[in-house]
Amino acid sequence: QVQLVESGGGSVQAGGSLRLSCAASGITTGNYCMAWFRQAPGKEREGVAVIATNYGSGYADSVKGRFTTYRDNAKNTLYLQMNRLKPEDTAMYYCAAVWDLCPSPWVRSVGYNSWGQGTQVTVSS
Repeated sequence: QVQLVESGGGSVQAGGSLRLSCAASGITTGNYCMAWFRQAPGKEREGVAVIATNYGSGYADSVKGRFTTYRDNAKNTLYLQMNRLKPEDTAMYYCAAVWDLCPSPWVRSVGYNSWGQGTQVTVSS
């Protein structure tokens, strides 16, 4: 059974940094397309970043140059390093995974069949 558990969220001032983690069990992360999504109150869930062996990595325009995703396959853990945070980055952040190929486009949330419970990120101005 696949389990994804996010951690690392919290409250930070604008300009600060956070690193989110997604610990995976029941899968080998290197064989999966893994992504970060976020959802703010009253807004739709949006793709933030993706990483896959046969894809590389990709980012939403709103976070390019500020966020970096990477994974440690030995630890079966996905990370999201978030720098220069802005108040508009405030949201619940979710880790998602699907075996092998990423959905097309990768931001298509229905294409992922495993999800974590989320971790809250709050950025104050």
